[in-house]
Amino acid sequence: MGKAERLDVSGVHLPLLALGPGVRLGVWTQGCPLACPGCMSRHTWDPSGGTRVPVAELLELWERALRHGAQGITVSGGEPCEQPAPLGALLRGADVLRGESWVRPAPDGGAPDLLVYTGYEEDELTAEQREALAPADAVVTGRFRIAEPTDLVWRGSANQRMLPRTELGRLRYGPHLTRERERHEGLQVVVGRRAADGTWPTRWYGIPRPGELARWKREGAQHGLPVSSPSWRP
Repeated sequence: MGKAERLDVSGVHLPLLALGPGVRLGVWTQGCPLACPGCMSRHTWDPSGGTRVPVAELLELWERALRHGAQGITVSGGEPCEQPAPLGALLRGADVLRGESWVRPAPDGGAPDLLVYTGYEEDELTAEQREALAPADAVVTGRFRIAEPTDLVWRGSANQRMLPRTELGRLRYGPHLTRERERHEGLQVVVGRRAADGTWPTRWYGIPRPGELARWKREGAQHGLPVSSPSWRP
């Protein structure tokens, strides 16, 4: 396979219950040159730190997710637009699969949607990056700015913009452009199997409120569950 058919990936998760409406497949790319201060995903910055996954395998996961009723796919990072060729291949393939006759519609009657997060502003995108994003129904743009917190749903800082790009995107995301997140909308916590060293690998998916990660760490320590090597620390 050529390089364009493989995506450097930090991780995938199903079901993702944050970063978009409904139950979703989450794909996090590896490698980010933007290195926003305060980013909770520092482990995704190093371009050599992930796994090079064939786009075909990711599309198999997407098909499996669709067969289980997934309402969308969210691609975040890292910085997805640093890999425009495989990102475009993934989104085009995901677009084709969601059009299959056996795919169940979302509760609003529309097809499963494609959402991408990028730290770049629209006017910073190259022609190749714009082409890669073409199938996306909505794109969240802008760097994370820790000094500009927001309660807007599915955004990490007030400068970030949610941009519907298709009719489905306007249907699915239009009602949320100015909506503040509910109390339950924030972090999805997934605890893995106990490791050989006695630790419990835990992943946080979504966008934390200011101070929320520190609170998790503090309360964990108080209950005998210390947080070691968190991804948001150097």
